[in-house]
Amino acid sequence: MESVAVVTVPFPAQGHLNQLLHLSLQLASRGLPVHYAAPAAQVRQARARVHGWDEDALRSVEFHELGISEYVSPPPDPTAPSPFPTHLMPLFEAYTAGARAPLAALLARLSASHRRVVVVHDRVNVYAGEEAARLPNGEAFGLHCLAASTLAVTTGAGLRLLRERGLAFLDFAHSTSREFAEYVAKRAMPTKEISPGAGILVNSCRTLEGEFVDVVAGDLAADGKKYFAIGPLNPLLLHLRADSQKPRHECLDWLDKQPPDSVLYVSFGTTSSLQTEQIAELAAALRDSDQRFVWVVRDADRGNESADDDESQNNRHAELLSKFTNQTRGRGRVITGWAPQLEILAHGATAAFMSHCGWNSTMESLSNGKPILAWPMHSDQPWDAELVCKYLNAGILVRPWEKHGEVIPAEAIRQVIEVAMLSDQGVAVRQRAKVLGEAVRACLTDGGSSRKDLDDFIAHITK
Repeated sequence: MESVAVVTVPFPAQGHLNQLLHLSLQLASRGLPVHYAAPAAQVRQARARVHGWDEDALRSVEFHELGISEYVSPPPDPTAPSPFPTHLMPLFEAYTAGARAPLAALLARLSASHRRVVVVHDRVNVYAGEEAARLPNGEAFGLHCLAASTLAVTTGAGLRLLRERGLAFLDFAHSTSREFAEYVAKRAMPTKEISPGAGILVNSCRTLEGEFVDVVAGDLAADGKKYFAIGPLNPLLLHLRADSQKPRHECLDWLDKQPPDSVLYVSFGTTSSLQTEQIAELAAALRDSDQRFVWVVRDADRGNESADDDESQNNRHAELLSKFTNQTRGRGRVITGWAPQLEILAHGATAAFMSHCGWNSTMESLSNGKPILAWPMHSDQPWDAELVCKYLNAGILVRPWEKHGEVIPAEAIRQVIEVAMLSDQGVAVRQRAKVLGEAVRACLTDGGSSRKDLDDFIAHITK
């Protein structure tokens, strides 16, 4: 009988798929048998989009497609009153209703042939922890895909720490849709415990959130549970190679020709769609700032396919982008499909990142020492922006979340770009981000806190 099998179970949204795939690949690289379980469309999406790993690494993980019922997949609505991607709700509901049975069958098969089955699941996927608990040899850990500090605020000590640091936490219920909040509360998440299983892994590190890590770890230890801060989960691309097995994106060739620290990278993730009017204002700001840029212009993912494959969504920007490209020829690149974000952020020509502040993007930016021009959209992003700008001092706020219903004028955006790229304040923020990046990367080296926590986790599940 084999010793241990690890089964990773992501929630079916890109940021969650990505984090658990990175973790799966890390565990597999340590020699553990790892099984990644998600619906078929999301398995394809995760595999196609992962960066920083080659095909040999992907072959080290066994992928399993969880059969779920068919669901409607409407396109994102950029004119919706809330920026939260409510068009993904049919996917979420179908997933929560249908994934339990095929996952249970997979776990039962592995349980019969392994001494131990360890399920690492997205914390929204409480059902996966419940199924692990049914096994005679099963154990579950939740992967917290958000900042460690978002767990700290569930404790009295964490709230006191926030007040002492002058930080204001915005409850996620205010920055998601009522429909999603009800879905999470009633069908997805536990209501009382931080973790329903043996403990939690978090995609963060002590360099960024040490005080908050201590608060949460202490609270979990009092309940007999483990806590491992193992971030960043994204690979660090310290040596970008042009001879990679995967074709190199043309924007990287263009970045090679730009001066160091001269390019602003602009991208708002996979779940946000800017209004047409807002895109026009952002284009004007980039044009008038006279700064080099790489701008990803794409609508949010659909529930069963990526926006890359939906030409009708990209076509709504075609006329504006044609004119904009002519106006900025020579000093920028526009990408309307999938962008190699890790490679862009690791590139020496990239100076800063205008971002929605999703936690994946935040960790990728800070681990590469790049400051963030924060433009939060929904969910945890307002808090991530607060953390980056006010606590870590590695970012500048473009638009507070409270103004998410407004179109931010080009002049206001341009001013933030020029502060970040040209002013003494921008130099200080960029330097702070570089120092943080060095410290974050040190967490992953021998003797670093994240390396130690990952080693301790592997030792625990293989004992």
